[in-house]
Amino acid sequence: MKKLGFFAALAGTTAMIAACGSATTVDSLQDDGVVQVGVANEEPYGYLDGETATGASAEVARAVFQNMGIEEVEATVTEFGNLIPSLNAGNYDVVTAGMDVQPERCENAAFGDVEYSYGEGMAVQAGNPMDLHSYEDIVEQDASVSVMAGANQLDMFEALGIDEDNIQLADDIPGNIAALESGDVDATVMTGATMNAAYENADTDAIELPEDFTDPVIDGEEQVAYGAAVFREDDDELREAYNESLQELRESGEIAEIIEEFGFDPENAEVDVTTEELCGEEA
Repeated sequence: MKKLGFFAALAGTTAMIAACGSATTVDSLQDDGVVQVGVANEEPYGYLDGETATGASAEVARAVFQNMGIEEVEATVTEFGNLIPSLNAGNYDVVTAGMDVQPERCENAAFGDVEYSYGEGMAVQAGNPMDLHSYEDIVEQDASVSVMAGANQLDMFEALGIDEDNIQLADDIPGNIAALESGDVDATVMTGATMNAAYENADTDAIELPEDFTDPVIDGEEQVAYGAAVFREDDDELREAYNESLQELRESGEIAEIIEEFGFDPENAEVDVTTEELCGEEA
């Protein structure tokens, strides 16, 4: 199947930003006492626990806004591809999904400061019949792979030179797991934390996590992602206030504590790169 770019769903949404009215201010949110947050439906970053939206990204946003004096954080779980169009349409004040800060995304979204980092993950059919231990192995052995539409992994495979016919797109993480479990593909890939959660939830003997998995290396660099919340382009005041509150919680150790609850290493909250650098705005 053909690779779909992350912003394919965003065509025509730039005009929506202007239609949303004036920028969201911190004072208005504090006066209302509530903020609307869109969260990706991707465990452990965001998911429903009963009727409550939770996850690493959801809880980081909740803590940051409450630290800003906005007690009620109404988080709504939606599909990854809906996040930015819904943000630009004015349905949310901010969206969050551990979304990787990348230069091409920075052209269409206003990222806050980096919240945490994460690596990659992979699952294969039981017994690992093709002896796959990396994304490079998938490409070199002409294996088929299921990837969530719009995910970073599509760009990684393109850079690694995969035959696009070997990529099967899924709408969500359960779809990726189902494709592998049914034998439709040889492997599925996603971020490491997502993979660990998906594998546990699958509770099946038909698939396994390969031993000695290694993160992909592209242009000599190991692929590590840096997740951040996303704001509308004209919400500079809100984004800056969010960043300030986030930094306070990082220094207090609260961000590390939050993400640890969702399977991350606390060290993932210690980042040494800025959003500006990741967007290519600084040398």
